[in-house]
Amino acid sequence: MPLGLDFSDGPGFTQLLRSLQLEPTWPVTDAKLGSLDAPEATTVLAARYRDGVVMIGDRQATEGYSVAHRRMQKVFPTDHFSVVAISGTAGLALDMVKLFQTELEHYEKLEGSRLSLEGKATHLARMVRQQLPMAFQGLVVVPLFAGYDELEEVGRLFTFDVIGGRYEEEDFGATGSGSREARSYLRNRYSPDLEEPEALSLAMEALVAAAEQDVATAGPDPRRGIFPTVVTVGASGYDELEESRIEPIAIGALEAVR
Repeated sequence: MPLGLDFSDGPGFTQLLRSLQLEPTWPVTDAKLGSLDAPEATTVLAARYRDGVVMIGDRQATEGYSVAHRRMQKVFPTDHFSVVAISGTAGLALDMVKLFQTELEHYEKLEGSRLSLEGKATHLARMVRQQLPMAFQGLVVVPLFAGYDELEEVGRLFTFDVIGGRYEEEDFGATGSGSREARSYLRNRYSPDLEEPEALSLAMEALVAAAEQDVATAGPDPRRGIFPTVVTVGASGYDELEESRIEPIAIGALEAVR
């Protein structure tokens, strides 16, 4: 099943591959997947604040009831003003992110300008929709997308469903196995006029709250030196926090929630 995008408003990298008969394809099989334990990426979340948006992802990937990876990266820049996080089947999700990044870079090189944030979200929704045959077999990919809208000068975030539905969230969003608990925590404590430090603390607390209830989600682990990936996107662009900045936020969130 093709994974590429249909850039109706401009040239696309996948269309170039299609013209060369090199379009990427996903194998579709009739095999039962009950015995296939593909690594699953779990909880990611995002929240708007006064000057942008913060996104955070835990580092754990699971295979059934086992931990497959403890230091998996789930949050990625797509360009200077947008970021995507993944949940679901890890291998497919990572390939989707790489192709999405390439599509946006290809578009920018040919058109001489960045695609609008709205356009990026729409194209990502199409990519998810094209994964539907794989989703029917249990290999589900559901991303979370956010960025800074340069025209409106505000942070925006988008959630998706398994069939490619795209929904803009006013305040916060989450996806993955612990998303219900994360959203519940955010719903009780979120305020639309948060400053960046407050938004970082709140997002970390929501992830810790999710980890308390969802066995597949891992919160901060100071003993092992494992901390969630945390990024912000504002008027100055994408910024991934260094571990030295994340650690005190994570320890404070552990104390606040537990």
